[in-house]
Amino acid sequence: MNMMTTVEPETGSTKPRALERFNRLPRWQKGVAIALPLALAAGAVTQFSNETPAVAAPPPPTVTVASPLARDINQWDDYTGRFEPSRSVEVRPRVSGAITAVHFTDGAIVRQGQLLFTIDQRPFAAMLAEARAGLATAQSELALARANLSRAERLLAVEGVSQSDVDQLRAAVQAGQASLAGAQARVRARALDMEFTRVRAPIGGRISDRRIDAGNLVSAGEGAGGTLLTTINALDPIYFTFDSSEALYLKAQRDRAGGETAGQQVQIKLQDEADYSRTGRVDFTDNTLSAQSGTIRGRAVVSNADYFLAPGMFGSMRLSEGGTTRALLVPDAAVRTDQARKVVFVVGQDGTVAAKAVEPGPLVAGLRSIRSGLTPNDRVVIQGIQFAMPGAKVTPRPGKVTPTAPSGPPVASVDSPAAAQATLAN
Repeated sequence: MNMMTTVEPETGSTKPRALERFNRLPRWQKGVAIALPLALAAGAVTQFSNETPAVAAPPPPTVTVASPLARDINQWDDYTGRFEPSRSVEVRPRVSGAITAVHFTDGAIVRQGQLLFTIDQRPFAAMLAEARAGLATAQSELALARANLSRAERLLAVEGVSQSDVDQLRAAVQAGQASLAGAQARVRARALDMEFTRVRAPIGGRISDRRIDAGNLVSAGEGAGGTLLTTINALDPIYFTFDSSEALYLKAQRDRAGGETAGQQVQIKLQDEADYSRTGRVDFTDNTLSAQSGTIRGRAVVSNADYFLAPGMFGSMRLSEGGTTRALLVPDAAVRTDQARKVVFVVGQDGTVAAKAVEPGPLVAGLRSIRSGLTPNDRVVIQGIQFAMPGAKVTPRPGKVTPTAPSGPPVASVDSPAAAQATLAN
C-alpha cells in the first residue's frame, strides 16, 4: 500500500517575513544595512564619472617695486685714532737756585712769554754787579793804554822814544781791547743768568701742574739733568694721528705730484658724539710703511680754539676719498644674502622675479648704496620680499625709494666694505 504525505501550501508571502526579520535586527545593523548600499552606489557613480571638480589657482602675491634712487655721494673711509699736541715742551730751569714764587694755576691756559716761576735772584745779581765792575776796570785800562800810545807816537816823531816802545804800547792797547770784550761778554752772561731766574712759558697752551713748590732748590742741566718744573702742550691746533692703508699713501703721493697741497679733508667725532662735529685736513704721512701690518702713520690737523680736545683722547675719523661718485640707492632691507653673495630681487616686465648679484656699498641717508650689479631701470622689490621667489610670478605695485635722515651714526654691517660711510653730495 502506498503511503502519501500531503504538503500544505504556505498561507503568507516571504516579504512580510523578511521585513519582520529586518525589524528584529539591532539598530546598528539596520544602519549598516542601509548605508552600505548607498556607499556602493556612490562609489559606482564616481568610478564611472569622467568629470572631476576644478580647483581654482591662487592669484600671484603682491609686492612693492621701485627703481633705484640715483644720487651723487661722497664716500668716506673710517679710521680710529688718538689726539696729540701739536707741540709739547718740558719746562726746566736754565740756572740753579731756590724757587721763590709760582705764578700760574695748575691746568690753566698760558700764553707764550708768561711768567711761571721765579728763582732767587740775589746770587745772580751779585755776579752781575761783579761783571759790571770788571767791565769798568777793562774800560779804564784800555783808556790808559790808548793815552800812552798817543803820547809815544808824538815823541816818536822827534825821536823821543824808540820804535820798540811804541810797538809795546800798541800791543797794550790791543790787549786792553780784548780785555774789554771779555768783560762785556761776562756782563751779558751774568745778565742772561739774571733773566733766567724768571722762568717764562716758551709756548702757549695748556700747562700741567707744578712739579716743584716754592722753597725747593732746582738745578739747571740739559735734558733729564735739569729739574722738571712742569709741561706745556700746544692744543690749538691739535694733531689727530691714525694708521692708514697703503692706498692713502699712494693717494697723497699722487696729489702732491698733481700739485695739490691742501690735503685730504677729514671729519672727526668723539666717543660720546653722534655726529662728526670736527673738521680738519691730512698734513702728514710717514715715509715708511709697517712691514708687519702694511699700514702707514698719518696725521691730521684739527682746529681746537675752545681747548676742548685733549691729548690722549680717542676719536673716530672719516677720510674723504675725494670727489663725488654716482651711486644707486635702495633700502637696506632689499639687499639679501644668498650664500656668499649679496642679491636683490627684481621684477621683469612679465612679472617674473629674478635675483641679481650686487656689490653693496656704505649706507647713505638710511639707504644702501650699490656699487655694481644694478641699473637705473631695474624694478627692485622693496616691500613683500618674503613673497618674492626667483622664477615665480608676482603682482608688482609701484613704490618709491626715499632717503631719510638717520637719527644716529651710520652702523656698518659685518659685510660692509672698507669705505663704510658716505654722505649725499651737496
